[in-house]
Amino acid sequence: MKKSTLQYQLSFALVLLVSGLRGQPGITKGLNEGWLFSNDTLAAPIPSNATMKWATINLPHTWNTTDVLDDAAGYHRGTGWYKKYIPVDPSWRDKAVFLFFEGANQVTDVYINRQYAGKHTGGYTRFFMPVSRFLDGKKAELLVKVNNAHDETVPPLSADFTFYGGLYRDVWLLALNKVHFTVDTLLGSRTFFVETPEVDSNRATLRIRSAISNTTARAQQLRLVTTLFDAQGKKVSSYAKRIQLPPGKQIGLVTDLPALKEPHLWSTDDPYLYRVESVVQTEQGEILDRLSAPVGFRWFRFDAAQGFFLNGKPLKLIGTSRHQDYAGMGNAVPAALARKDVALLKAMGGNFLRVAHYPQHAAVLETCDRLGILASVEIPIVNEISETEAFSKNSIHMLKEMMAQNTNHPSVIIWASMNEVLLKPRFNNDTARKRIYVSHITQLAKKLDSTLRKNDPYRYTMLAHHGDFEGYKRAGLTEIPMLVGWNLYSGWYGGNLTAFPAFLERHRKELPDKPLLVTEYGADADPRIRSLEPVRFDKSVEYTTAFHQYYLREMMNRPYVAAAMIWNLADFNSETRGETMPHINNKGLLQTDRTPKDPYFFYKAALEKTPYLKIMSGTWKYRTGITDSATAISMQPLEVASNLDSLELVWNGKKMGKKKVTDFTCSWNLPFRNGINEALVYGEKNGTRFSDQERIVFNAVPFNLDHADLPFSEVNLLLGGNRYYIDETNKTNWIPAKPYAKGSFGYIGGTPYKMPGNNRLPYGTDKNISGTEDDPVYQTQLTGIQSFRLDVPPGKYEVALHFADFTGVQTLDLVYNLQYSPVAEQRSPRIFDVLVNNVLFLPSLDIVAEVGIGAALVKTTTCEVSGNEGIHIVFRAIKGDPILNALRVTKLY
Repeated sequence: MKKSTLQYQLSFALVLLVSGLRGQPGITKGLNEGWLFSNDTLAAPIPSNATMKWATINLPHTWNTTDVLDDAAGYHRGTGWYKKYIPVDPSWRDKAVFLFFEGANQVTDVYINRQYAGKHTGGYTRFFMPVSRFLDGKKAELLVKVNNAHDETVPPLSADFTFYGGLYRDVWLLALNKVHFTVDTLLGSRTFFVETPEVDSNRATLRIRSAISNTTARAQQLRLVTTLFDAQGKKVSSYAKRIQLPPGKQIGLVTDLPALKEPHLWSTDDPYLYRVESVVQTEQGEILDRLSAPVGFRWFRFDAAQGFFLNGKPLKLIGTSRHQDYAGMGNAVPAALARKDVALLKAMGGNFLRVAHYPQHAAVLETCDRLGILASVEIPIVNEISETEAFSKNSIHMLKEMMAQNTNHPSVIIWASMNEVLLKPRFNNDTARKRIYVSHITQLAKKLDSTLRKNDPYRYTMLAHHGDFEGYKRAGLTEIPMLVGWNLYSGWYGGNLTAFPAFLERHRKELPDKPLLVTEYGADADPRIRSLEPVRFDKSVEYTTAFHQYYLREMMNRPYVAAAMIWNLADFNSETRGETMPHINNKGLLQTDRTPKDPYFFYKAALEKTPYLKIMSGTWKYRTGITDSATAISMQPLEVASNLDSLELVWNGKKMGKKKVTDFTCSWNLPFRNGINEALVYGEKNGTRFSDQERIVFNAVPFNLDHADLPFSEVNLLLGGNRYYIDETNKTNWIPAKPYAKGSFGYIGGTPYKMPGNNRLPYGTDKNISGTEDDPVYQTQLTGIQSFRLDVPPGKYEVALHFADFTGVQTLDLVYNLQYSPVAEQRSPRIFDVLVNNVLFLPSLDIVAEVGIGAALVKTTTCEVSGNEGIHIVFRAIKGDPILNALRVTKLY
């Protein structure tokens, strides 16, 4: 089967640099332990030992682990210094010695014994530093300056993720024999590339492109022996050639192994990997260098009308994107956790990973190769560009680095070069100048795409766009790449869900020859927020689950949609975000610590090929709700994800009937009782029973606060919204307040707050509330509230009132919120009295005067209740409208 640009038969093997290096002659030494770190800004150009303050750390390391999560705007973007003393092995004098950095963000300068060794620009690609000439003593001081400050010449310029600074991946010392496979210090790779020029089910060919360097002063007579092994380690084929290499020179080599008959193909269901090994040796048989790599034989193609094909068979690509940060670590994440992420995607049933928005740890693609996950990789041109020549050169260089370092993975099928590059356009107030700016984007896109095709004419190229169809088409950006990706959020940031399939149909109609991939889609799911009546942008898990059901169904019904890439595999840090969980983008199927959310189980049900069921909303393990006025129960739904035809439920020992599974879910409305509730769900497939069970703790709040069978103890109420909130630290459940009803509790007067000009939020705000970890408690409120009544029985009670005045908070709204046109809110004084049972509790309360704008304030008091007076809280206006965000009442005795 012949090669072509639309049907790719070339599969590269993995050259996992560190793993490969460990198996070769020479010395490989890990340098992760025992570093000194300082972010003392006085250090320039080289820090003085006498003046710097150093802390002992190990790698991987970032200096932004905590400051990206605090209430203060911004985080340290500047210089950090790393220092380490390395004992020099005498044998290194006969070696070619390199330092190998797997990742440092974003501009790195390296000094050895106070001598400048070199610079690397770019925060996400690997690089080598040759250091032999500096190692002239018994010990070497390694000094590394890393700078993550904004630089108009270095992408990314802006993005919805955090640009952590530091030596955040591993660092190694490599001492090679002076005759070795070439170390390309320009592109950060070993020159050892494996191709399969022709592949089909009957025959496959294997070609290795390599280069060997001779850094000695004399000519070398060498042999290059290349062997292919199957997955069991059995030799499949071998080829040897003699090489004459002059002193101080390198030679490029092309080695073609004998064709392989009936190859075992690599696929997502059967990721079979061969292994190829090349050995450089002397005529006498002494091994000088060795590199090995896995090889996957497969071919694929994209079709604008029919989608994607792997090894000649149709395959819908369904998976996620991934950011590289992790709870408590920032981006300084070890290889084991990177591998775990890919394993979690595979366990979900996914077959594709968009490595976004930058090259990531080598372990990610290595695991994709091994587990059968196809992948795309991209460089970090996000939102905008700089029109400088330096920016263009750095972008093209990053592209070449990305390809050289990742091209040997059979999992990689797409190279991408820009993401949503028209999302944050410059010169919005100057139409003519903006047109020039967009033309520069188009010119750069053409250069990048040309570079990709020239260096790899077999993989596909892609640009990922946001939902401005007309803008990208007008700029010519839909014509440049081989594939067009769309990042679509209809029904989330703007519009409604039905706009999503309409957009897909428009692409098919207006770009009929361009394969379509949905490169992003998703909705925030704050795992602490639940809703019985979910609506767009309430951040509830329930809305997000329904959102994914709709999107997946629409894409599965359209063969021309080649790929569905969920945004995102896991929640990730974005320092500029407010939201319900400040500084976190909650669109992940997993939390930052990789705890699954409900949509993860939905996708597992939709994608799993073996029978599966899971009580999805069992993740809502601690619930609360108001009981029926006449009983001690509260009716609430329980959702189950499954790929079985039907399921049966047993609830607290009682059969609740059979339900048909629709769109991989089914739901029961169940009577929750106070205390522990037990659910058992089961179904059958081919005579085999499958089941799942959960225990859910329910804190029933009586509608009638003087209920004989359910004494009142505590209630936690959110005003101005319709969502539930779980304070997991204190195991406290907050429920939506309701208007007052006699014998019960509720508010009198007031209007739910809604941000002016905001067409996305149904109520409240998503601004960061300082002074609390429980932002959702304070992000909704009633404005103009008159009073709150609770008809509690006699006793002593603690009353806690929660306030936050966010009117006039100045925030930079995210450009992703496409239908939000912020209207300036005029700040006016807000002063009011609060009385509890006719006793003045808070005279002339001025929230802003006490804690400032957008900050949490809690005021607590106690009161004795006798007879049937209950608790009556009155809000008496002095200036402006009184407000109340949340209320907690606890019976003391």
